Amino acid sequence: MGEAMKEINEKIYEVARLIVHANRVAVFTGAGVSTESGIPDFRSPGGIWSRFDPEDFTIERFLRSKEVRKKHWQLLLEGGFFDQVEPNPAHLAVANLESLGKLSCVITQNIDSLHQRAGNSPELVLELHGNMRWLNCLSCRGRYSLEEVRAGQREATEAPACEQCGGILKPEVVFFGEALPEHTLKKATELAGIADLFIVIGSSLVVYPAAYLPMYAKEGGAKLVIVNRDETPYDSLADVVISGSAGEIMTRILREVIAISRH
Repeated sequence: MGEAMKEINEKIYEVARLIVHANRVAVFTGAGVSTESGIPDFRSPGGIWSRFDPEDFTIERFLRSKEVRKKHWQLLLEGGFFDQVEPNPAHLAVANLESLGKLSCVITQNIDSLHQRAGNSPELVLELHGNMRWLNCLSCRGRYSLEEVRAGQREATEAPACEQCGGILKPEVVFFGEALPEHTLKKATELAGIADLFIVIGSSLVVYPAAYLPMYAKEGGAKLVIVNRDETPYDSLADVVISGSAGEIMTRILREVIAISRH
């Protein structure tokens, strides 16, 4: 066995041991988890930025321009990259941590709802950037499921309006220029602060304020684990850093957790 493989095996065992002995495990996921389900990173070739002007995703332009809202609606009608995707082994491993009674929360930067589809309880999933499942009326605060609206608007060329008041419907996703949902961020901050183990999976940890959460966890006394393909600004603060595929690494960690728990 090569030295590199031996080192990864030791790290995987160490993370599994940390999970087994932890009472409150907080998991934080980013785009590196979604990409393994076939969802392009927004900035990668084939991602949204290669097809749309990033300025069209500012709240200011969305509110001002009927044409921009129409573009968004066409994206939602097409499925917005999310219709044909399935949870991958990383999502399933996180769901299994909940089944084992170890998970206090999943804090995610992703908007694809794949954690819930993998089996995580919706009340444990904190979506910092919102999700693509719902549309909100900006006037009367009415809320509609995307599927409900799409079913009645398949042939529509204009963006739909609120049935109740005719107001603008906006995807329940955080646009540029919008604050993160205050209640969700507050709860994520609280849970990070009381976690005894904080596991980052597939995040570069460069988008703030979400990227402060590992620091809150460390300040609260948690062990910090980072599983990511590339380096992050928090690597030097982490107790364990494993570079590799989120799905592969998390599957192996889960296998070790189960093996240790049996002894």
